[in-house]
Amino acid sequence: MPDEVLSQSEIDALLSALSSGEMDANQLKEEEKDKKVKVYDFKRALRFSKDQIRSISRIHDNFARLLSTYFSAQLRTYVDIDVASVDQIPYEEFIRSIPTMTILNVYSVAPLDGRIIFEFNPNIAYAMLDRMLGGKGNSVNKIDTLTEIETSLMSQLFEKALDNLQEAWGTVAEIDPILEDFEVNPQFLQLVSPNETVVVVSLDTTIGESSGMINICIPHVVLEPIIPKLSVHYWMQNENTKERKPEEYESISKNIEKAPMNLSVVLGKGSITVEELLFLGNDDTILLDQSIDDPLVLEVDQIPKFYVQPGKKKSKIAVQVLEEIKGGDYDDE
Repeated sequence: MPDEVLSQSEIDALLSALSSGEMDANQLKEEEKDKKVKVYDFKRALRFSKDQIRSISRIHDNFARLLSTYFSAQLRTYVDIDVASVDQIPYEEFIRSIPTMTILNVYSVAPLDGRIIFEFNPNIAYAMLDRMLGGKGNSVNKIDTLTEIETSLMSQLFEKALDNLQEAWGTVAEIDPILEDFEVNPQFLQLVSPNETVVVVSLDTTIGESSGMINICIPHVVLEPIIPKLSVHYWMQNENTKERKPEEYESISKNIEKAPMNLSVVLGKGSITVEELLFLGNDDTILLDQSIDDPLVLEVDQIPKFYVQPGKKKSKIAVQVLEEIKGGDYDDE
């Protein structure tokens, strides 16, 4: 196991003890040679590797960006969401760590088993509610007196955010999250056994002038079927071997085919002075550099693409393509 990192205050205390003679450096060296036994708490069994935790953090970094954009649009105010930490702890410890009265959303994530919890800190939840009701985004802690209208507004806002969760997890698993329960008291939620390992993703959230945390609790039973996909090896292999599906190629092609373009045919160009422009009048003639025997240039969104010759088709003015302009530029430029 890697050595524990000392805080700055611990380092200062250690240096002070060495300089004052309270601690002997030779004694420290002898203690380092002795075998160190680290106490292992089986109640806090680590069931996810650091590699897997990093993958979960990467997924929720993307989710935080998507959620920031979504809430900014819905609440019409500044919203900033960032991943603060990703930890694995017993479920009981998670329940004890959140406020007694808070905003809890329980989601199923089919086809994965189990359910996940989103815990919105009261400061954040009521700042959102205040914005939805036309306020400035002030937070008022009155969770114990939620009305049916307030509950409905919050549920709708959180339910629509599920598209962002689905998109963020799309690189690992295709999930269909559904809001199943809305609760304010964590003691009423017993998704898994108290000692079950859960991953808790904490999102540092700022809405206007209010700030707080959004905590996502993901039980081990939910992630168990996709644990192999959380490794760096899987991500690298998936990126290297990923090929575009035929239906995706066809869909992109159809969308491109429907894209509108502006076509224009250049009959010729000429140059005059500003003085000549100011004194232009009826029946004046401007000499163009285009010969009647030379092909015209067809431009696509002002970019030269083809040489054409003018004509008519069914009483309509038309052009016939003669040759493609390589490089999309004029010969004399």
